[in-house]
Amino acid sequence: MIKKFLPKSLLGRSLMIIVTPLVLLQVVSAFIFYESHWGKISFRLARGLAGDIALVAAYLREHPGPEGLAWIRNRAAIHMEVAVDFRPGEVLPNEPSAAGGGVDDVLVEALHTYLGKPFQVTTPPDKRTVMIAVQLADGVLHTTTTRKRLFSSTTYVFVIWMVGTSLILFGVATIFMRNQVRPIRRLALAADAFGKGRDAPAFKPEGAAEVRQAAAAFLAMRERIGRQITQRTEMLAGVSHDLRTPLTRMKLQLALLRGQEGLEDLKTDIVEMERMLEAYLAFARGEGAERATEVSVDDLLGEVVDGARRNGGQVDFRSGGDIVMPLRPNAFKRSVTNLIENATRYGGHVAVNTERQPGQVRITIDDDGPGIPEDRREEVFRPFFRLEDSRNPVTGGVGLGLSIARDVIRSHGGDIELGDSPLGGLRAAIVLPL
Repeated sequence: MIKKFLPKSLLGRSLMIIVTPLVLLQVVSAFIFYESHWGKISFRLARGLAGDIALVAAYLREHPGPEGLAWIRNRAAIHMEVAVDFRPGEVLPNEPSAAGGGVDDVLVEALHTYLGKPFQVTTPPDKRTVMIAVQLADGVLHTTTTRKRLFSSTTYVFVIWMVGTSLILFGVATIFMRNQVRPIRRLALAADAFGKGRDAPAFKPEGAAEVRQAAAAFLAMRERIGRQITQRTEMLAGVSHDLRTPLTRMKLQLALLRGQEGLEDLKTDIVEMERMLEAYLAFARGEGAERATEVSVDDLLGEVVDGARRNGGQVDFRSGGDIVMPLRPNAFKRSVTNLIENATRYGGHVAVNTERQPGQVRITIDDDGPGIPEDRREEVFRPFFRLEDSRNPVTGGVGLGLSIARDVIRSHGGDIELGDSPLGGLRAAIVLPL
């Protein structure tokens, strides 16, 4: 349950690690402040105000009359910030005070301590003043003072500094953490581009030592993979040269032999070996030297479809919108050509559709042919595998078309999926990441 509410990104989790202790520190500081400093200051201010009111009440008791009231009213206004009024013969109602909570409770406690007489504390709705009425022997003493006498400005200063510095530190931490996370994001983007067969020439190790180490390992891995592909291509080129030479000699020797029994069978076998050799070299080479460029998927598919139509195929093409993405054009055309040629070979009608989906492009090739059994759809991607019971063995090639097509699409970071076609035959779906 807790994981659902935790941040998913590294930046969010790092900031949470920083913010959580900061918040706890603020809570502890605020608790200590309000329990010690705030409580003590509030009690001293309330005690000072209660002492002033007790002094006014004592002076009126000792100096009754208009002259004493005028003198103490003047002195209280000047030196105590307290407005004094005396109403002879008035009696306080037997009602609880309207004030309550926080500082008012501290004031009530201080008045009980210093006055020893009935009193009532009320606070107007604007909460700017505090009115205290004290019951004396011959009337009620009414006093009014501002709430500033019960508050210390250090409270607001403390809160402002506490919150302000926290926000500043949080902003600085966010900037620094974002700078630390940015190299990791770039490494992830470079790895993703490499997995899709795209180049990331501007990528270089940066950031913290551990991130630089991971980036250097990625660059070394990319270089090793590229070197292995190059070595494989060069090795196969040598194998091609070595195998073609004896095959050529065998063809010349068979041309000199005439009238021998089984001669035509040997010629057919040699031609088949040449076809298999060329197909295998094309499969293993994988167009590895071609670089990805921004191309239009519809333009490439249109060229392949036009070629299939010129060869007599009935192919319909429907575009799902102009889609431009990084592709290796020749390799991609070769892959799609293999799929469309298979569809036109075994079906009378072929439909090619493109569709942009969230985060990917989907290309479907449907035919109305015999299809492929569901339990054997993965086997057809194995090199040199042919479904002789459902595909014509004479025109079915050497069994490398689907292998080459999947190899090319996977080098772009995508895949090929086989399924049932709405036309009744086979559906080949190419899925490419954007």
